[in-house]
Amino acid sequence: MPRLFDQWRQHSPHYNESHDAWGESVRRFVSREVTPHIDQWEQDGELPRSLHQKAAETGILGMGFPEAYGGISEGLDTFHGIMFSMEMAEAASGGLLAGLMVHSVALKPVIALGSEELKARIAPAVLSGDKIMALAVTEPSGGSDVANLKTRAERVGDHYVVNGSKTFITSGMRADYYTVAVRTGGTGAEGVSLLLIEKDAPGFSRTKLDKMGWHCSDTATLHFDNVRVPVENLIGAEGQAFRGMMKNFNGERLGIATTCCGFAMVALEEALAWAQERTTFGKKLVQHQVVRQKLAEMTREIYASLAWVERCAAAIDAGHENPAEIALLKVQATRMLEYVARESCQILGGAGFMRGVKSERIFRETRPQCIGGGTEEIMLDLAAKQLGYLG
Repeated sequence: MPRLFDQWRQHSPHYNESHDAWGESVRRFVSREVTPHIDQWEQDGELPRSLHQKAAETGILGMGFPEAYGGISEGLDTFHGIMFSMEMAEAASGGLLAGLMVHSVALKPVIALGSEELKARIAPAVLSGDKIMALAVTEPSGGSDVANLKTRAERVGDHYVVNGSKTFITSGMRADYYTVAVRTGGTGAEGVSLLLIEKDAPGFSRTKLDKMGWHCSDTATLHFDNVRVPVENLIGAEGQAFRGMMKNFNGERLGIATTCCGFAMVALEEALAWAQERTTFGKKLVQHQVVRQKLAEMTREIYASLAWVERCAAAIDAGHENPAEIALLKVQATRMLEYVARESCQILGGAGFMRGVKSERIFRETRPQCIGGGTEEIMLDLAAKQLGYLG
């Protein structure tokens, strides 16, 4: 039976030969370089650095970045990103995407705001997979309330002296470069800036964190104790952190929604294959009305979410990006994934509780999708404000 996404694309007007070729390239990468090893990486608790280099050779790391720094941007649109997310979802690992692609949010502020010297120094090594980059915003005292972060950077001569901490930082243990949000000014968003901090800076230390899922993606708390950072590592001007980070958010949220659709399709396909083979009470599971209706309902939820993903993607490519709609889409897609993953595990029965089953890992890893890129509550409040509901 053809994959659900392949069937979907046959009736979608948004994909052409370029998208198909890119999707096939990513599919080969996942099949060759990821699927045979992902369970071992989950046990190891991290991805090998060699995977970053292989992903760079395929063009994955450079996707959407300027060619001047080793990226690939010409001829790519938002639907190439959808193809990427849907194919990467075949590995059924949120940790894979988080650990391999965190540079997509960490490097973009440097490209958008950084000096030419900083971009030339940092970007090529990251896009070639030789260096790993992380974004450090969340603090122990607060997550989504970025405007009130407390990590402080005081200008002293030709350096900033940084004190404070960050937590829940993806690739926090392995990264070579960190895009760090710090307070250089007064209260509120206008006092927040971005600094590039390198892993070997004196006074900078890291503590590894253990998680429910995303095991192959290392996560850490970062500690800054009088860390001296050259002023040349300021990303943009002081007070521009929000400008740099806001450029990430809509793309990140659309990516999360797309990935949710991909994971949901993988879970549905696993449940369907099981239902077509498993026999109970003298007939296949899928022949029981309650089971096949579950499968149909799961499909309905996925189709509705994927159609919305394509609507938002088409609007972005047409220059009509709608932050409120993208925020609502993220809520829709994450809730959909929780429902589909749960139902898949229910159909699989005891097998759905076993490690090595894709649906088990997908179900266990639904929560980060609802939190990362803006919590469900923040997304709903953002949408309400932007839709003018406050009057």
